[in-house]
Amino acid sequence: MPSILLKSAKILDSESSYHLKTKDILIENGVISQIEDSINTGDRIITYENLHVSNGFFDSSVSFGEPGFEERETLANGVTTARRSGFTGFLLNPNLSPVTDSYSAVKFLQQQIDPQLINIKPIGALTKSFDGKNLAELYDMQMAGAVGFYDFKTSIKNANLLKIALQYVKSFDGLIFSYPQDQFIAGMAQVNEDEFTTYIGLKGIPNLAEELQMARDLYILEYTGGKLHIPNISTKASIQLIKEAKAKGLNVTSSVALPHLFFTSNRLETFDSKYKILPPLRTEDDCVALKQAVLDGTIDMVTSDHEPMDEEHKELEFENASYGSIGLESAFSVLNSLFGVEKTSELLSKTKAHFGLETSKIEVNQRADLSLFEPNSEYKFQKEHIFSKSKNSIFLHENLKGKVLGSIYNNSFYEN
Repeated sequence: MPSILLKSAKILDSESSYHLKTKDILIENGVISQIEDSINTGDRIITYENLHVSNGFFDSSVSFGEPGFEERETLANGVTTARRSGFTGFLLNPNLSPVTDSYSAVKFLQQQIDPQLINIKPIGALTKSFDGKNLAELYDMQMAGAVGFYDFKTSIKNANLLKIALQYVKSFDGLIFSYPQDQFIAGMAQVNEDEFTTYIGLKGIPNLAEELQMARDLYILEYTGGKLHIPNISTKASIQLIKEAKAKGLNVTSSVALPHLFFTSNRLETFDSKYKILPPLRTEDDCVALKQAVLDGTIDMVTSDHEPMDEEHKELEFENASYGSIGLESAFSVLNSLFGVEKTSELLSKTKAHFGLETSKIEVNQRADLSLFEPNSEYKFQKEHIFSKSKNSIFLHENLKGKVLGSIYNNSFYEN
């Protein structure tokens, strides 16, 4: 295999002895073979002005379309999109057709993707076909390689089902995902319930819908033990619930989606369907609290919540449009605009550790798993920056800071 040489790369990896140092990095046969002030040999030499490098980005919530919804995204183009966006791995949601709810479905996804190119870990469905009634083949799916079990963005209405699931997966150290929204409280509303959305005439989902579901799930976790992940928390009070649960010693993690750190419900004034996401955009108070919780570690991880949606389902009147936004291509720039490059690289590269997945350091003899970026350039995010088959980005036309240059995984280099 041809070797890859990174010239004058500033290393961002707090676990590495080279943290914050600018070095040349030589990669041979998929392994970092040298890190020196100057290296002069390499088959492929990569040079960029102000090049920074961190451990490969990893996302806890990515949706594609294949199988079943190839008009939204294919696996092949999705992998290319992720790699060009700096991601060398992610968890793949089970919202496909057929739903990823069996051993064979998990194996099918793994067989479609070359593990030398990217580290994709499927999430299995919690219930068969997301029916909310019958547990799927949880143990078999974990044996096939599933990382956890999740009825994508569908709450677990039956409290006893969650109790049984948490008790069952303890025997093989399984992880349950529980989406935090009480559907009976949310009803048919599509936006946050606050003064602004009421003023513009949209029926809102109260914060109570999220917080009530979370409180119930955390009480069940306290009773059963086991591991629970709560994705996409979005309210100030939800943060307090997570704090209290962790103080009790419960094994719980949570994530927040990037739009909830960047936007508030005031953006809905234009009734632009690109802002229609689930959970809905919240208030300024919630947004500020979420950012602080990311900084202090109460929220364990951020996610792009990448969810492609074709034009026929997205570019409609607000009330008829589907939920969802893509986010891989803009993830680094959004976080960098909010938190700066050191915190951004930490947030994007440390996620895999929360799921017990293998991690690496930027050190000699470690596997090459790297993201390349330049943190200082400013630009307006446009469709030309989108690699996804679907173009439904909530961040279109936003001014952002910093650009991904590409990624290296094993011995493959994808350039933005």
